[in-house]
Amino acid sequence: MNMLDNSQKFSARVAFSLVLFLCLLLLASFKQKSYAQPFVQPLAQESTDEKLSNVKDAINKQKTTIKQVDSKRQKLLSQLKNDDLAIAKIINALNKTDASLKQTKKRLNELVKEKSQINQAKKQQETVLAKQLRTAYSTGHHDYLKLILNQQDPSSVQRTVTYYQYLNKARIKEIEQYKTTIAQLVEITEQQKQQAEQLQHLEKTQKQQKVSLESNKEKRQETVAQLSQQLLSSKQMLAKLEEEEADLVAALARVAELSRQEVDLTGLSKLKRKLSWPVKGRINRSFGSRKQDYLKWKGVLMAAPLGRQVKTIHNGTVLFADWLKGYGLVTVIDHGEGYMSLYGHNQALLKSVGERVETGEPIALVGQSGGQSQPALYFEIRYNGQAVNPKLWCR
Repeated sequence: MNMLDNSQKFSARVAFSLVLFLCLLLLASFKQKSYAQPFVQPLAQESTDEKLSNVKDAINKQKTTIKQVDSKRQKLLSQLKNDDLAIAKIINALNKTDASLKQTKKRLNELVKEKSQINQAKKQQETVLAKQLRTAYSTGHHDYLKLILNQQDPSSVQRTVTYYQYLNKARIKEIEQYKTTIAQLVEITEQQKQQAEQLQHLEKTQKQQKVSLESNKEKRQETVAQLSQQLLSSKQMLAKLEEEEADLVAALARVAELSRQEVDLTGLSKLKRKLSWPVKGRINRSFGSRKQDYLKWKGVLMAAPLGRQVKTIHNGTVLFADWLKGYGLVTVIDHGEGYMSLYGHNQALLKSVGERVETGEPIALVGQSGGQSQPALYFEIRYNGQAVNPKLWCR
């Protein structure tokens, strides 16, 4: 009985121990879950917030970088415009100096010829005067009054008086002519001196202008190089070209209002395949060829030597003569009846707004303005604001 009681007691103790162990195990498990959950969730949340913050910072930095790049590019474009305009100003001044030099040299040559002719006339007059003086000297020992009184025949007296008067008048005339010749010679000599000084001044000015031109060209090359370093993505390049084309269209729309005032211009409708190209050169970009993505060339890009004359394809009036972003120095000619021609990337513009031009008249010089790496002319023909193929008009 005692043994049975002891056995039952042992079993009870074992059962109680097992129950107690299970309870402690469950309690430990509950506590582990209750403590682990608060620590795991905040850590995950903190990691997500940090990533989001980093992304936002990166976006803001990228926006700042894009803004800085865009600002720098706009400053470079503004600098490019100033460089192009400075070069154009010097080129125009240099052309005027060259023209003045040619005129001065021509005038100096004319003065040399005039002086030579005057010197010949002077020698001839000196010969005649010398002859007259010798004649007067040979008769000088006779008293003029005696010669008259010794004449027996009244008619002889009259002839003698007339003869002496004739000689006297001739001498006076020759002397006056000689004096005039000497005065002309002095004047010609003075003009030569002035022209020589003017020539020296112009040559000095020309030299300074050429130095300034080279300096500005170097400055422009630096600006273009810096612009080239601002690499643009395909999307950015497309946006840039779209903006430039929109500026061009807006400028043409503004000048279209002025073109309506020209009623005496007959347009280009009857001149297909009859017009000359504005410059002799190779066509590098054709009308309608791909420019960027969906954008196409609205005109032609013609390679030509720097400084070559650009000539208007037909008579008309200058509607626009200024710098445009992407196109450089641009001249637009109104030909009437809705037709206009456009000439871009020029080195210098030779005509101002409002001037009338005739067919084949020089209006600009081939250049690299607008950021071109090589000298070229951009040429368009438009009808009622729409670009048309220049090859249909120019032979």
